[in-house]
Amino acid sequence: MKQKGLPPKQGLYDPQFEHDACGIGFVVNIKGQKAHSIVSQAITALKNLSHRGGSGSENNTGDGAGILIQLPHDFFKSEDSKLDFNIPEPGIYGVGMVFLPFDADQREQCENRLEAIIREEGQTFLGWRTVPTDSANLGSAAKACMPFIRQVFIGRSADLKEDMDFERKLYIIRKRAEKSIRYSEKDNNDYFYIASLSSRTIVYKGMLTAGQVDEIYPDLKNPRFETSLALVHSRYSTNTFPSWER
Repeated sequence: MKQKGLPPKQGLYDPQFEHDACGIGFVVNIKGQKAHSIVSQAITALKNLSHRGGSGSENNTGDGAGILIQLPHDFFKSEDSKLDFNIPEPGIYGVGMVFLPFDADQREQCENRLEAIIREEGQTFLGWRTVPTDSANLGSAAKACMPFIRQVFIGRSADLKEDMDFERKLYIIRKRAEKSIRYSEKDNNDYFYIASLSSRTIVYKGMLTAGQVDEIYPDLKNPRFETSLALVHSRYSTNTFPSWER
């Protein structure tokens, strides 16, 4: 049985008093030129922020770390042969980084409900991509609550003429999914979480130390994985309980 959620109120601990603090770094090419070196430099900066990130009794279970970059279109196109759908042109599709239950039946229910919401909002569900992960160096606490991680691809409808109209639509889809799946009174599933959903950016993160982000996500080491900006985050959980979505 996987562990999930905050501990109940006990002794001197009360979840209502949770607070957190973070370390943040930013790398950008001011001319907007994309390169894999931006990702590499951002990961280096993140590792140098390890003093701003916390860990528990296990040095290999962190309070949290991650990276935000622009959608790596060339990388996704290179994955076409592994997918059962074709990646559209930049700007007319969005990608969601989705945390899901490991239980296959629960995961399928979450995916089906998200796909239905996408269609209800007039957008095209393109398909799923399972994100490669390497959890070999994760601590037992991080592994115990690690979600199944997939990316959902969404095609932009022709009636959305402006890029920001599509971004707003993706925001609505994300919020509807959170309410319908994660916070549903009927069968709330707190393993379900959308880390990002956008036609512009994507987030790779987890209950990790600063040095584990590019280890668990091999995508980040692929030379085709390019961006012109990157924002990194090393989480220091002052008196909060770490979790993958945080």
